[in-house]
Amino acid sequence: MTQSESHSGGCQCGAVRFRVDGGLGTASICHCRMCQKAFGAFYAPLVGIEKGAELTWTRGEPAYFQSSNHVHRGFCRDCGTPLTYEAPDGLGLAIGAFDHPQEIVPTVQYGVEGKLPYADRLTGLPGTRSEEDEIALPFLATMVSYQHPDEDTDSWPQGEQQ
Repeated sequence: MTQSESHSGGCQCGAVRFRVDGGLGTASICHCRMCQKAFGAFYAPLVGIEKGAELTWTRGEPAYFQSSNHVHRGFCRDCGTPLTYEAPDGLGLAIGAFDHPQEIVPTVQYGVEGKLPYADRLTGLPGTRSEEDEIALPFLATMVSYQHPDEDTDSWPQGEQQ
């Protein structure tokens, strides 16, 4: 990635938004138990930023939890979205919080001693597209999303949430 790149992202509710001007660093997933709990998931997908890149909070700022004597983690105080992993050796941003997470491909795994025994088999599970799940169709047809779109907006929320 080049230094002229810009990447934006934010939390689910839109209260916190960020932009990285410059290149992204190594993308990874961490299987350690601390990361599993911090993300409420099987692992934590994170990406660093290259030296010289600049992280700017463009709307709001994260709240922080000191998860160990070395690490604090940023998250949205309003919706709980995990945003950062900050340690003496650098800053990691949650890949899923970026507007285009499909462009950030993990290349390494950490904390594999904590990997859940079924993690490597997840891609082999049967899959169903949402519109093919007949039981869920009535639910999906009435769903109104209050999630912030995957792009910067001048203001948020747009319209009233009911």
